[in-house]
Amino acid sequence: MIDLRLLRDDPERVRGSQRARVDDPAAVDRLLEADEARRSAVTRADNLRAEQKSASLAVKAASKQDRPAVLETAKALAAQVKAAEADSAAADAALRAAHLAVPNVVLDGVPAGGEQDFVVLEQVGAVPAYDFAVKDHLDIGTALGAIDTERGAKVSGSRFAFLTGWGALLELALVNLAMGAAVEAGFTPVIAPALVRPEAMEGTGFLGAHADEVYKLANDDLYLVGTSEVPLAAFHSGEVLTDLPLRYAGFSSCFRREAGSHGKDTRGIIRVHQFDKVELFSLVAPQDAAAEHQRLLGFEKAFLSLLELPFRVIDVAAGDLGSSAARKFDCEAWLPSQDRWLELTSTSNCTDYQARRLGIRSRGEHGLAPVATLNGTACATFRTIAVLLEVHQRADGSVHVPEVLRPYLAGRKELLPQ
Repeated sequence: MIDLRLLRDDPERVRGSQRARVDDPAAVDRLLEADEARRSAVTRADNLRAEQKSASLAVKAASKQDRPAVLETAKALAAQVKAAEADSAAADAALRAAHLAVPNVVLDGVPAGGEQDFVVLEQVGAVPAYDFAVKDHLDIGTALGAIDTERGAKVSGSRFAFLTGWGALLELALVNLAMGAAVEAGFTPVIAPALVRPEAMEGTGFLGAHADEVYKLANDDLYLVGTSEVPLAAFHSGEVLTDLPLRYAGFSSCFRREAGSHGKDTRGIIRVHQFDKVELFSLVAPQDAAAEHQRLLGFEKAFLSLLELPFRVIDVAAGDLGSSAARKFDCEAWLPSQDRWLELTSTSNCTDYQARRLGIRSRGEHGLAPVATLNGTACATFRTIAVLLEVHQRADGSVHVPEVLRPYLAGRKELLPQ
């Protein structure tokens, strides 16, 4: 959640952020009103408690003749204190609801607007040209015995798939490559839980606008994560950190309902309900967040280059950031069968928004304060496999294996159709 001091000192900046997100600026005014109501309620309750304390002392000091009247006054104040405390609790709840409704304040330079208003920052590698009719990843993967969506649908329903043979080995190769690169870059490897409590999901901002994309196990009051960002963010919840920065590389299975995506990428394994991912997560001092964001982006760019994939980097527009991010960069690889760019990795600077919700702080020159959190995709396996198969396809149905993956694939330089 945002810093209430920023809200009080510069509400127009928060309203401007809302407008850049194509969101409702009135949410800022509702939060201001809730903040003022809560402070007023707390002040009233404190004043009444002070009066009640004085009345209690007066009862002890009162004469026998005056005691009944003084007791009546004390009883009346006790009732008023109880009512004021109830009002204060209600004001607290109203403030929290209004606070959670306001997304992070976007950073200077973030493009305003919606999904299509991004800015391309750079392109790495040329868009490949083919002298044959390109196939999509499902046709290629089926011929390789690597992808089976028909049996995935039979067993689990639409948007599920089996990775078999070289497909399964490609996934393990990508995970190991990403984890190895992350460790080399100073990240601590973590196998993260795929089930989390509601406070972890809410603390990372996934129970707001994205709530309909989340799977919930109602009988257990647990959620299936859509990214290991969630357990990694909650890992240090309620703690005071003394040794920053902290950097983690988390592996987990990820689950997304893909609500609202009907008709989008229904073929193949680009948009599925379950996939595996290696996620980078950093906790740093707020003043170091921008530099850490570039560090995460640099990792993603280097990883995609190792896979010999052409890609571009975009500065995501404010309206497409999600509630927690103040700035986000996506790396989009070329998808030949659809003649378009497809997001493969993403990295977000969430400033102190998540840490404030989760109670993660460090001690600075002005005392305890929330840290900054950042996340970045090291490798989302299914989409990466889809792009690898398409970009590196050959006319005879074989697929070139990037040199960096060969040690994980028995030294194979190419994958051959069955």
